[in-house]
Amino acid sequence: MDSIADRLAVDRREPDPADDRSFDTLYRTQWWPMLRLAQGLVDDVSSAEDVVQDAFAGLYRNSAVLADAGSGTRYLRASVVNGARSALRRRRTVRTWLGQVRESEHAPAADEPSLRSAEQEAARRALAALPSRQREVLTLRFLADLSDSEIANATGMSAGHVRSAASRGLATLRSTLGGPS
Repeated sequence: MDSIADRLAVDRREPDPADDRSFDTLYRTQWWPMLRLAQGLVDDVSSAEDVVQDAFAGLYRNSAVLADAGSGTRYLRASVVNGARSALRRRRTVRTWLGQVRESEHAPAADEPSLRSAEQEAARRALAALPSRQREVLTLRFLADLSDSEIANATGMSAGHVRSAASRGLATLRSTLGGPS
């Protein structure tokens, strides 16, 4: 019979990130990367948290997805991208039809301006100004460190469209931020 100390020692082991067939392991290893991805797509922490939480709730409801190694992470990534698209669509609809939401939908935290440098703020604004597909591709490439085929999988675009969107988005960012051509 195991002692309580033995069971606690087992619980303290680091989860194997390669084994994403356990919901608990996925939650512990993928919550922050998915939140970072969502925040890059919607540029709002509270909306990003909602998107990620919805993605994990969907994964929990569809636990059969966890049968194959790697499929849980792919499912979460696609869910976060789709959830971010929906959140942005809802935000745009509210702004367009109701006219009641100001440009700054959520007030920034009191310390947020001091935490971001001027360069980071300029890059964030330039990224936010890109068309949604270009912003998604660049966010997935540079924040989530995905390959073109993984981005195509997560977004439903073809690999060629991913490369094209990335190229156009980077060119726009370079011209906007004054980087090398």
